[in-house]
This record gives sequence, structure tokens and C-alpha cells, in this order.
Amino acid sequence: MKISGFEEIESWKEARLLTQNVYRITATPRFSRDFGLKDQIQRASVSIMANIAEGFDAGSGRSFITFLSYAYRSAAEVQSLLFVVLDVGYIQQSEFQAIFGQALKTKKLIGGLMRYLRGSNPRH
Repeated sequence: MKISGFEEIESWKEARLLTQNVYRITATPRFSRDFGLKDQIQRASVSIMANIAEGFDAGSGRSFITFLSYAYRSAAEVQSLLFVVLDVGYIQQSEFQAIFGQALKTKKLIGGLMRYLRGSNPRH
């Protein structure tokens, strides 16, 4: 089955759910006042979605892989920032594990798509 739009890509769908969760936790009263951390983790999560979408419409498999690598690194940034969020007490361990796991799943999906694209065009 051919994908006709970025919104059909599984890693984009998972990144969307991750972003929803990031925005949900950053809306809590204490976290919402930590403007720097709130902004950073929100931007990183949105970047995952945006880079997958932008890469899909980039026009070549090689460009798509480049954008997917940006999305992958943004997911790693979200994971790292979640440790700060946990350490300062904005979320509990159970919520950390759930959202961290979601970021990990997103990274695995992105990585799988990159491997697929590299395999379908081995010169890139």
C-alpha cells in the first residue's frame, strides 16, 4: 500500500500522540510556569512531527531520510528533557515511564522507516 500523505505514516501518528502528552503535562500549574523547560520540550516534540511531514514532501528518499534523522534526534531530546521533568518533580515515575516509552516507540518507528528507505534505494 502506497502512503499518500504524511498523516498516514505510523511514526508521525505516534509522534502526534507523544506531542499531545507533552502538551498535557506542560499544562499543569507548576510546569506551565517553567517557561524555558516547557518551551524546549514542546518545541522538541512538535519538531518530530514537523520533520516527518516535511521530509515526506521533500521530493526524494535521501531528503526524507535527512528529515527523519532530525525527527529521531528530536525524539531523543524529548527523552532527555523528560529526565529533567521527572527530576524536578513535575511528573511521577509512572508518567515518566509511559511518555519516555512513547518517545522510544516513536524513535523505533522512525528508525525502521529510515532503514526501509535506505534499503529501497541503497545508494542513499
